[in-house]
Amino acid sequence: MRTHLRQLIADALQQLKQTGQLPQEVDPALQIERTRDRSHGDFASNVAMLLAKPARRKPRELAELVVAALPESTAVSRVDIAGPGFINFFLDPQAQYAVIDTVLEQAGHYGRSEVGAGRKAQVEFVSANPTGPLHVGHGRGAAVGDTLARLLEAQGWDVVREFYYNDAGQQINNLMLSVQARVKGLSPDDAGWPVDGYRGDYIQDVARAYLERETVAADDQQVTGAGDPDDADAIRRFAVAYLRREQDLDLRAFGVHFDVYYLESALY
Repeated sequence: MRTHLRQLIADALQQLKQTGQLPQEVDPALQIERTRDRSHGDFASNVAMLLAKPARRKPRELAELVVAALPESTAVSRVDIAGPGFINFFLDPQAQYAVIDTVLEQAGHYGRSEVGAGRKAQVEFVSANPTGPLHVGHGRGAAVGDTLARLLEAQGWDVVREFYYNDAGQQINNLMLSVQARVKGLSPDDAGWPVDGYRGDYIQDVARAYLERETVAADDQQVTGAGDPDDADAIRRFAVAYLRREQDLDLRAFGVHFDVYYLESALY
């Protein structure tokens, strides 16, 4: 609606220039704002105040000229002049619903444009550590990140969605030690449990799958549990792959996909 009202004013200014009532060189930035008080209309413009100095005329006098030159619009029921020269637009209540027909007709194409055509954007989001299941915070990040990516795509951008896996560092070592402790039959309350170990029930699920030599697929690789309780590297690789798979399944169920999975371990 702002675009429509801005165009009405632009047409009125053009007419005033053609009839010599406004200098040709005036070109104000047309601002359309919501009114604070609905009794003053739905939208207001201060274009008359912006024109006053370059046109060398009083704002209210200019407002009267602009209003008189406004084209007819089925969306506008009334236009008033308030104060020193504000132009207030009152919208036709029925006209405001006309956009519904447009939305239904255009369906998934409504609101799309090509303003970002030829430009690229990389959106990195979620990027949870592969040390446990996704939680509500990750879900929020997935919703916000995917929404941003979809909005950019709808405006013509070439978008790449990236998930950055923090699969290196101390947290991964703690994961390995936790799974290894479960593989060896320890529980979080036992004296030998790692000081900074993960205590969630999912650690037992990973350990059981490792001992049963399950094969899990994560991204473009498959990892099979070795079943050896003393092979720390094998436990680490399997645990990371297992939890990555679980995260991927949750994200797919959530309707979120990624184009690139980048591993922190690839940097070392």
